[in-house]
Amino acid sequence: MTRPSEEEEKRKRAVFESMSEKRRAHILKKGYEKWDPFMDPKDPIDIRKDRTNRTTGMLVREFLQSCSPEGYGNEYARGVLEIALGIVNGEDRFRGMFEFSCWYQALLKKEGHE
Repeated sequence: MTRPSEEEEKRKRAVFESMSEKRRAHILKKGYEKWDPFMDPKDPIDIRKDRTNRTTGMLVREFLQSCSPEGYGNEYARGVLEIALGIVNGEDRFRGMFEFSCWYQALLKKEGHE
């Protein structure tokens, strides 16, 4: 395994810190250095994908990689994961949150607040 760049290490640390204590302990037991949170998952038989043919993990990873690592914390990353799971799974609660967010952003722009 090649040594991760400084930016990759920051992202790895952010993912690790956003995990539950139980999951962190599991990773530490096997070795943090060996753990690769960005490794492509094994191909399960039934994996949910969105309209763009991306999994929840792919969407979260792409989005967080587009953000500055200093620009978000653990709660932000958890929120991204939660809404991505809800949207990919077609849950009404998350669809409502997404549609409200889009509407609110358009309202702010329309009224010159952005």
